[in-house]
Parts: sequence; structure tokens; C-alpha cells
Amino acid sequence: MKLISVPGLVRIKPGALDRLGLYLRRPGLLRVLVLASTGLPGPLAAMVRDGLAREGVAVAGWSEVADNRFEDAAAAFGRMPKKIAAIVGIGGGKALDMAKYLAFLARLPYYAVPTSLSNDGFCSPQASLTLGGKRRSLAAALPQGVVIDVAACLTAPRKFWLSGVGDLASKLTAVFDWKLAFHHRGEPVDDLAALLSDATVRQFLGSPGFDAQGMTLLGTALMLNGIAMEICGSSRPASGSEHLISHALDATAKKPKLHGLQVGLAAYVVSRLQGQQTEILARLFEETGFFEAIRQDPFSEADWLEAVRLAPTIKEDFFTVLSMRDCLAEVRGIIRNDPRLAGCFVD
Repeated sequence: MKLISVPGLVRIKPGALDRLGLYLRRPGLLRVLVLASTGLPGPLAAMVRDGLAREGVAVAGWSEVADNRFEDAAAAFGRMPKKIAAIVGIGGGKALDMAKYLAFLARLPYYAVPTSLSNDGFCSPQASLTLGGKRRSLAAALPQGVVIDVAACLTAPRKFWLSGVGDLASKLTAVFDWKLAFHHRGEPVDDLAALLSDATVRQFLGSPGFDAQGMTLLGTALMLNGIAMEICGSSRPASGSEHLISHALDATAKKPKLHGLQVGLAAYVVSRLQGQQTEILARLFEETGFFEAIRQDPFSEADWLEAVRLAPTIKEDFFTVLSMRDCLAEVRGIIRNDPRLAGCFVD
């Protein structure tokens, strides 16, 4: 039986940020290193500092993170303060990935404190860093604690929430691709991980609003997606052909967009290729305004078709619907003829 590590503390509620010091004091983590996103709003930073001080938690270092380069992570590891009890990542994905990776290297507890919910990276067993200018997913550990202040997340730009919705929705096509790999290549499927990932989307569908309840559901769902990856030891329950397209866009597009916006729209297109769950995704994206947000800043059709062409080569021995046939002409037809995608692409 495989042993897995999952967060022992989970707080997803309004006001959680102000209680971070309490959550660290209870297990005796009284000296911490904080990595915060550059540009973290002053009131949020002040709330964290005051809350830590109030509970007697010393901040041995507070570093602002503007980039997520592996080289910067290695340098930060070399100059870490001594006698640190835990590492806390606060803000967006780059700061959280840097904090997660440092904690993994130092074998220290890591607390994830996202202030927006744009993807599932805050609770995944990997850290996304750039190495030599190229994005790499490096082994890391799940956080010991997840603290999501719902009220703080609601103050972040709405596009980050929509990105999180897109990343969550992509789990439907990812799990379907995983099952395709089983039927065509005999790749084992962890039923619990697949069920957990799929169920998170279904639960969110019950109340997909940009409000406290919807944000709570989204945060919970994205966290559970990370745990699903930990359960099976791979990214399969959270990443399929839609993520390959997004990775290709990151590498080749003139102006890549937020990860969740890319994988969400790719999931809708891929669902057409898979012949399943298109209506579920369409309803979710129409209700949340996801499609409308894409229309306000549309993708380049040429960039997308190039990404679809490259996608099957992005990850070696990773079977998806894109492995079954040349889908380029189909995708071109979907982009140009699906009325729901009208305005989502420009020439």
C-alpha cells in the first residue's frame, strides 16, 4: 500500500488570512520564512504580518517573488536563514511554487496561502519553475497546510477566478484521456484518483458563482485535484491533451495567456474531439462568463493550430485523444464553425 502525504490543516473560509499565525502556532511552528508575490496588496501583507506577530510567530525572512526561475530557487536555498520551522508561500503561483520547492529541498513543512485561485498548483506534488528559460515541473511535496481566505480571493481580479474555473473544468477531459490510455495502451488507471478529480468538477457545477460559496467550492476542488495527483503519483487525473495544447502555446505563442484560460478553452475543444461532456463544459463556461472573457481578449487561430500540431510531441509516451489521429483539420473546423467559440479566435 502506497503512503501518501496530504494537508493536515485546511482552512477555506473568509478571514482565514488573519488567523495564519494561530494555525502556525498550534503545531509549534514559531519561526518561519515567508515568500510573497511581488505586488501583494499592502492590506493583505499587513494582515499576515500582524497576525503572525500577535501569535508570537517570528518572521526570519520575508522575500518578494517576481519570477519562478530554478536558478533563483537554488540561490535562495543557499542563503536560507537557520533554524526555520516552516516555509509559507503567500500570493500567486510563482511565489507558491518557489516556496513549495524550497520547502521540499529543505525538508520543511510548507504552508500554501493563495490569494487567488487561478489553478491547482498551490496543492500539487510538483513545482513549476523555469530552467534555462523553459518551464519545468519538478518534484515537490504537498503542503502541510492550506489556508485560503475566501474574502481575499474575491478581491483579486475576476480573470484569476475564471482561470481557476478553466483549470478545474479541464479535469473532465484529462480523466477521459487517462481512460483512453488504459484502453489503447494498458496504462493503469487509479480509480480513486480519477473519481476524486471528476467529482470535484461535478460538485462545483452545483454553485459556480463568483461569490463566497463559489470561491469556497473552487478552492476545495482545486486542492482535491492536487491530492488526486498525489494519490496516483502522476499528473494524469488533472492533465491531458488540453494541457499539452497549453504547454505548446506557452512555448510558441506570441502572447500566452493565463494557464487556466488556455486549458479551459482547450478542454472544450478537446471534448469535441473526444465526443463527450461538451454540453457540461459549455453550460459551465456560459454561466460563469468564461467564453465572454475569452472574447474580450481572443486567441490567435494561427497560434492555436500550431499548438495543436505540436501538442502530441510535448510529452513523451503520454497517450491522449491527440495520439489517435491527426486532429488538426478537426480543430480548425471546430474553431471556425462552433457558434459557442464565435469571437474567441482572431486571424
